[in-house]
Amino acid sequence: MACSPSISDHIIPAVSSAEDEEIVDLVVKGTIPSYALEEQLGDCKRAVRIRREALQRITRRSLQGLPLDGFDYGSILKQCCEMPVGYVQIPVGIAGPLLLDSFEYIVPMATTEGCIVASTNRGFKGIYASGGATSTILRDGMTRAAVVRFPSASRACHLKFFLDNPSNFQTLADEFNKSSNFARLQGVQCSIAGKNLYMRFSCTTGDAMGMNMVSKGVENVLAYLRNEYPDMDIISISGNFCSDKKPAAINWIEGRGKSAVCEAVIKEEVLKKVFRTNVATLVELNMLKNLAGSAVAGALGGFNAHASNIVSAIFIATGQDPAQNVESSHCITMMEAVNDGKDLHISVTMPSIEVGTIGGGTQLASQSACLDLLGVKGASKELPGANSRLLAKIVAGSVLAGELSLMAAIASGQLVQSHMKYNRSTKDVSKVGS
Repeated sequence: MACSPSISDHIIPAVSSAEDEEIVDLVVKGTIPSYALEEQLGDCKRAVRIRREALQRITRRSLQGLPLDGFDYGSILKQCCEMPVGYVQIPVGIAGPLLLDSFEYIVPMATTEGCIVASTNRGFKGIYASGGATSTILRDGMTRAAVVRFPSASRACHLKFFLDNPSNFQTLADEFNKSSNFARLQGVQCSIAGKNLYMRFSCTTGDAMGMNMVSKGVENVLAYLRNEYPDMDIISISGNFCSDKKPAAINWIEGRGKSAVCEAVIKEEVLKKVFRTNVATLVELNMLKNLAGSAVAGALGGFNAHASNIVSAIFIATGQDPAQNVESSHCITMMEAVNDGKDLHISVTMPSIEVGTIGGGTQLASQSACLDLLGVKGASKELPGANSRLLAKIVAGSVLAGELSLMAAIASGQLVQSHMKYNRSTKDVSKVGS
């Protein structure tokens, strides 16, 4: 499996023509850096095989259980993972159909926790039997927040006033938008901490998750501001006011990525037949567990039962950044009795779902296949951003189903039995294949 031409053009002939055993020995001795194998060999799979063997000799640990064959290592070169030695297998289950906004979706979920797929599937069944769910995207904008420092707090405030002035927005947007055909500045939110100014830029990013896109735009604006404010010291392109891969009130309140709300009315007979519970029990449980219980715990964006289970499973299956599960799982689950108390209105509000259908891990074969299953693979040619927004809606709809099913299991006393049936290990996998 050859690497890209740009890599193979720089092959060192003496190394590439050597026997594998000789190269392994050179890596073990430190003569050849492990990270340089792809560049010097021009064969990605061979590089992985040699690195793997060298690692086993150095650590005296076996990687026998870690698969090597069956993966296109050239597809991850310089974009997804450095110094690979194999890949981890995560099973992908399917749940569905999810009836959302009058369309049906089969949802792929990658997980190693039993019950998650089955429970979500049960939620889908109940939603379908009740007429489906509806969803809305409230906001769509990725953020990046730079931090700069001035000689004085008053100078930092001067720039803040400049950025807050609506008459200056177009100038900032012109500089920002140079970075991409899809990046369009939406706004700048500023916060002062003494002499330091934090500037949270928000922009559309088409069908990409958009972190790189917004970062490039911010760099353009910083270069412009540096000319206008020569005493400005750029500390960091990211000052954590964004906030990426960390729980933060700014994302919970202002949103980041896609902000979505999804709702459904579950009929009384469906609650009894599918979920073995009733409206009053679920409403009380939701209030005491998801709302009051989370408040007692001092939760930040965690007013739900297990949104992150569903978000993580879909993220891994579709090539999203798993670390962004932190803010993408921000969710508040609401339940109330409707139609004279006979039916249940359930909703999930998720202010910061960070997804894309192009870039990152989405172009890998397995993840691309899962996106294709959902009908959101790649960029939308008709309406840029439509595929990523639909993916965010599907995530929210899946979380709605997961919340409904788990809460019903707790209310009816099924939680422990279900996990004993689907999530209890009965086989010593460490001995398999030995």
